[in-house]
Amino acid sequence: MQVAIVVYPDFTALDFIGPYEVLRMVPGNEVRFVWKETGPITADSGVLLVGATHTFDETTSPDIVLVPGGPGSSAAALDDDMLTWLRKVSPGATWTTSVCTGSLVLAAAGLLAGKRATTHWTMLPALRTYDVTPVSDQRIVHEGDIATAAGVSAGIDLALWLVGQTDGAAKAEAVQLMIEYDPQPPFDSGHTSKASPATKARAVALLGADVLKPAPLKAAARLLWNRAIAAVR
Repeated sequence: MQVAIVVYPDFTALDFIGPYEVLRMVPGNEVRFVWKETGPITADSGVLLVGATHTFDETTSPDIVLVPGGPGSSAAALDDDMLTWLRKVSPGATWTTSVCTGSLVLAAAGLLAGKRATTHWTMLPALRTYDVTPVSDQRIVHEGDIATAAGVSAGIDLALWLVGQTDGAAKAEAVQLMIEYDPQPPFDSGHTSKASPATKARAVALLGADVLKPAPLKAAARLLWNRAIAAVR
């Protein structure tokens, strides 16, 4: 089974590294890191590089498509090459998926129109601009052959769910044990329903450090402008 994980500038690493570690454990899976051209792609941290192993043109019929999120997702949602490729390969894929704000890229490609979907909690309202019903209380939302996951760490849950769908629960449980995924966090503020107002404010401030960089901010502003114009029209 061919797994195409999209990488683009200013991605959030855990969004796809978690799913990658799960999906690569399944015998027979071929994982590709896909972008417009091969070579190193810089994460939102500015210090982590991940190599795109294949181009869009070289990846025409993946079985699973996964789009991660990150500050660069606004620029990705404006990228014609990215959106054209998603529209071409999604109909033939067994699953088209996203993690975090990767769902905004799927939405920009027109793949979520009229559907329910989730994303990072700070960006749930943005889904409505694409005629998508945002879901805030589920880690994974799937309709038909499309599945979206909530923010960042939810990608691991999504990948295990995908293994269960494609290879059965027994294989998924074995992979879960292989990576010893047994979450027992020392704090209990991982969802907005559990976090205090002060914690939410601190989280927003921390997120702003990445989002307010010039390139992601410019792309986000352009994307919001485009959506506003589309709504008026």
